[in-house]
Amino acid sequence: QVQLVESGGGLVQAGDSLRLSCAASGRTFSLYFMGWFRQAPGKERAFVAAISGSGAMTNHADSVKGRFTISRDNAKNTVYLQMNSLKPEDTAVYYCAVGRSRFAQAMGGLTSAYDYWGQGTHVTVSS
Repeated sequence: QVQLVESGGGLVQAGDSLRLSCAASGRTFSLYFMGWFRQAPGKERAFVAAISGSGAMTNHADSVKGRFTISRDNAKNTVYLQMNSLKPEDTAVYYCAVGRSRFAQAMGGLTSAYDYWGQGTHVTVSS
């Protein structure tokens, strides 16, 4: 089983930046593809970004493309989400997740392709 712990959320103003981190347990971190999702109040969980095990492949949702960047450091068992030019509509609980086998579906943002989830970190963007 993989345990995930997100950090880095907070309250910021529109236009500010935040970097979220997700630390994973386990010795085979580089074999996992990782994703970030978010869930705004009253809405379903939505895909934000995904990254392959090596970090060579990434995918970002259209709503964050050009503003958010997913990356990973396999030596630290950590995946990051750099969020720039934040908007009030980015307000949500952000979750990281681990996928192990359904690569194409996970990279495409399919929630059910991910096996383990963190507890989430809150991001609030004020206008």
